[in-house]
Amino acid sequence: MKKQDLIRLVILSGLILIAYIPTITWIYQRASTRDTYYSHAFLIPLISIFLVWLKRHKLGTIEIKPAGFGWVLFLSGLLIHILSTAFRVSFVSGLSIIMVLIGLVLLSFGKNYLRQLMFPIVFLIFMVPLPMVAIANLSFRLKIFAAQISTFAINRLGVPAIREGSVIKTMHAYIMVEDPCSGIRSLVALIALGALMAYFSNISKVRKGVLFLTSIPIAISTNVIRIISLVMVGEIYGQQYASGVFHDAMGILVFVFAFAGLALVGKILE
Repeated sequence: MKKQDLIRLVILSGLILIAYIPTITWIYQRASTRDTYYSHAFLIPLISIFLVWLKRHKLGTIEIKPAGFGWVLFLSGLLIHILSTAFRVSFVSGLSIIMVLIGLVLLSFGKNYLRQLMFPIVFLIFMVPLPMVAIANLSFRLKIFAAQISTFAINRLGVPAIREGSVIKTMHAYIMVEDPCSGIRSLVALIALGALMAYFSNISKVRKGVLFLTSIPIAISTNVIRIISLVMVGEIYGQQYASGVFHDAMGILVFVFAFAGLALVGKILE
């Protein structure tokens, strides 16, 4: 890379960092609050950097051919960011950084570099929290759906159960499916994990898409299994045993089961 190109890259990178301080602060606040659905956001940039590092040898063989039309994406992304920040639409501002980074890669290295770096850049989208309105709406729909499926399954297992809203009642126990138990946390994290597993899988693009989309039903299914387990333990051993250690352990096992499910689907598709 020529000296002037390196100087331009440093200047543009500095401008991006300064311009996005409000958005980065917003992401940090959303990811670090209590009961956040985006605690994984801190890992996403590190994973993207690691993915770029894995391609270091491949990138070293590519000829640098800066593309001037990268200015269109770079400046358009910054404009979207400025307007979004002015109107306090932080979510759109967070998404605009993808466009800005793509423009920066084109300006500094060219199209061939971008082909190699596209996934690590787009993967950053998983660190941008959804708007609270969208989270609330999605969480409500998920918890009602999970409660409906769980109640149906519990009755099929021979344990009489009824559902009142998001509360599942049996003869000796009841479970309230609240927002943290809706499965949205595991859904958001599993979609990111599904994208990562699809990226590393040695399968066709179509099958990669199938593996990625499979993360959604797997996340929902494992959460339903968790709810059913809590209800059954409460019914058989007592309400007190369905909370505390068992409740927390099942929360961890949801991710273990979901990861195993994704790995199994990946192996089948291979």
